[in-house]
Amino acid sequence: MSLTLPRRLARLTLAALLLAPLALPGTAHAAVACGGPEGEDAPAQRSWALTRLAPETAWPLSRGAGVTVAVIDSGVNGDHPILDGRVLDGRDFGFQNFQGQCDLAGHGTVVAGIIAGRDRVNQSFSGIAPDASILPLRVLDEVGFVDDPSAPGRIAQAIRFAVDQEADVINLSLQTEDTAEMRSAIAYAEERDVVVVAAAGNLQEGQKPENNTIYPAAYDTVLAVAGVDEAGKHVSSSVQGPFVDITAPGFNLYGPAPTGDKFVGEAEGGTSFAAAFVSGAAALVRSYYPDMSAADVRTRLTETADAPPQGRDNAFGFGVVNPYVSLTAVFSSKEPGPAGGITLAGEPADPTATARLVAIWAIAIVLVLAVAMLAGAPLVRRGRRNGWRPDHNNL
Repeated sequence: MSLTLPRRLARLTLAALLLAPLALPGTAHAAVACGGPEGEDAPAQRSWALTRLAPETAWPLSRGAGVTVAVIDSGVNGDHPILDGRVLDGRDFGFQNFQGQCDLAGHGTVVAGIIAGRDRVNQSFSGIAPDASILPLRVLDEVGFVDDPSAPGRIAQAIRFAVDQEADVINLSLQTEDTAEMRSAIAYAEERDVVVVAAAGNLQEGQKPENNTIYPAAYDTVLAVAGVDEAGKHVSSSVQGPFVDITAPGFNLYGPAPTGDKFVGEAEGGTSFAAAFVSGAAALVRSYYPDMSAADVRTRLTETADAPPQGRDNAFGFGVVNPYVSLTAVFSSKEPGPAGGITLAGEPADPTATARLVAIWAIAIVLVLAVAMLAGAPLVRRGRRNGWRPDHNNL
């Protein structure tokens, strides 16, 4: 079955700035009816991306509870069953008041689903951090090229708004211009200890994969995400550069539709969706290590990624994100401890491991004592024959 979605996000520009007073984020809220692609039934087979990242191995330790991820995008369909109860009241920047829950482009809803889609709702799809909350901030209503110099300012406003609403992670599956206002907003997020994740960008016709600098991904404090395909190869449409930090699935993907309860996708994928996988992993880390700084979260994600054979490069960054190892790896540096227990990296968490370890030690002790008693019995008998008796004063 083929799932379709409008062209992937390439270069974000918008049409008009119409800031309307809207409700601030609060509790989970049902989305206002809004038209958008209705999609089709989800494929019966589980998404290859979920099989590759295996987030369920991390869920015994962290499901993203208590973490808010701001999705600055085209809006989010909070009525979709996959996102039911996960989407907070947001804000629209330059559009009619839908509290961020109108997605005409069919983009932001897919991103939100990849980050925090509920598990056990659909057998083939779930988010990376299914207990995280989504703060939808709508800054666009289409994908592709639209000539609007006010776009960077609108995105910068949304970033500052997300920080002020105490978002823990900000997902930017978009690209825009490098402006003083954008730089200031990104710096504000870093000062307030917010993890910012951005798509590394998708190549346009005539562009070469190398020597492209994409913003906001290229800012030093932003985690820039490139795409990888099912074979573990760099997605040809994914921008390469020294600013690329990490990689995630960015090809042949799908997610919740912006209208109704079905799914949409795109065979060519894009770094927009790769960024969402990393934002989900960041939510897991922030939930498990609540006192860890944004800078340390970025470091933990990159240093625990599945590194390419040649080491860090401009196509893969430090490698493919690994949700489980990002929680369990033990660093020698002075990092804040986890909220719960910690296991050795590379093995899924096993709640029976401690009980088995205790049993093994108990058996070993019994065997040692038994051997000692058997070995000592002849000596005791020989001593008794020679007149030896226990002297309690020497015990």
